[in-house]
Amino acid sequence: MTKSIKITTIGGGSSYTLELVEGFINRYDELPLRELWLVDVQEGKEKLEIVGNLAKRMFQKAGLPVEVHLTLDRRAALKDADFVTTQFRVGLLDARAKDERIPLKYGVLGQETNGPGGLFKGLRTIPIILDIVNDMKELCPDAWLVSFTNPAGMVTEAVLRYSDHRKVVGLCNVPIGTEMGIAKLLKVEHSRVRIDFAGLNHMVYRLNIYLDGVSVKDQVIEFLTNPENSSFVKNIQGQGWEPEFIRALGVLPCPYHNYYYKSREMVEKDIKNAETVGTRAEVVKKLEEDLFELYKDPNLSIKPPQLEKRGGAYYSDAAVRLISSIYNDKGDIQPVNTLSNGSIASIPNDSAVEVSCVITKGGPIPLVMGDLPVPVRGLVQQIKSFERVAAEAAVTGDYNLAILALKINPLVASDSIAKQIVDEMLEANKKYLPQFFKN
Repeated sequence: MTKSIKITTIGGGSSYTLELVEGFINRYDELPLRELWLVDVQEGKEKLEIVGNLAKRMFQKAGLPVEVHLTLDRRAALKDADFVTTQFRVGLLDARAKDERIPLKYGVLGQETNGPGGLFKGLRTIPIILDIVNDMKELCPDAWLVSFTNPAGMVTEAVLRYSDHRKVVGLCNVPIGTEMGIAKLLKVEHSRVRIDFAGLNHMVYRLNIYLDGVSVKDQVIEFLTNPENSSFVKNIQGQGWEPEFIRALGVLPCPYHNYYYKSREMVEKDIKNAETVGTRAEVVKKLEEDLFELYKDPNLSIKPPQLEKRGGAYYSDAAVRLISSIYNDKGDIQPVNTLSNGSIASIPNDSAVEVSCVITKGGPIPLVMGDLPVPVRGLVQQIKSFERVAAEAAVTGDYNLAILALKINPLVASDSIAKQIVDEMLEANKKYLPQFFKN
């Protein structure tokens, strides 16, 4: 008899939950889910109930015997879980809006996972993820943690470095979005495309691209010299890569590299957007208000297409594909965040990297990529240093380390600005950063 599976999703009131539900429905034949526990905090209770009720209708419409449980009791939800997924946001979108607006006052990029925004989301998130891991150790020690919570690389780094839980995989939809986008550019099925990914979360490079096992990297690089083809992520509108730059680089950057290779243009664009349409968090907040009104409709029993505007395209494909591959010991290749263990020569073996891995029941086995090319190696190492110092600051509440982390980040221009931003953002986030206000 097939073992029934219990999956717990922390941050269950997220609009993304319906992406997951759709993925579980589509892969039910290979992943016999019986219980889905959706967990949230008191502030998210209303959204949890709206999302949970729609999830129940979706499973019912699909004719699947999946029990959906809604709870604010995380420990009850974790008990005997087989997989735990996380997609929570400490401080909700209001905290993200502060992450985005405050740095712009100093002429510095405000963004969810990069620069000051990435630092403060990490500072708020890491203590919570470590609490979750401690609960898992007691209540479901054999469960895999699949973390979609941003900043995914820094969060994975913290779990690997500050806990003894090794069954953790960080996940992002950027790599699978890239695969899908390149398949569309080449006008082929996604299954025929394979990419060698290596780097860090939101700092990952495509070292090579294969179509039916044959490299087509040069052809794709030529495609990407067209500005219309440069970005595969809906919430990052890049400027297009200059042909000379992308050809000389010799590998393919990801859309988030716009923030590093086109910093001035992206800051100017974000300042203009903040003054007109609002920051990304403010835009998303309005999108979510509209989405949740849709979700309330008792006649709705599918994932509404409007969810695609939220920016989480292919999340369900990535998350459920990964869970199924671990459960079924598939041995297929997927890009995930995991322990480097020698996969990238210039990154310490005990650090988290985003890299193509063979996915087995024992977890991801990173492919050995050798070293990163010289033109990109230094930037990746710099961001890894930022992640390491930021994770330590999150765990210790060390004010000096928070400033140091931000100064290491290439998006911040000076020591004095780093300190000013940290001071203002610490005060704005005081409620969620007790480790920095112990005295």
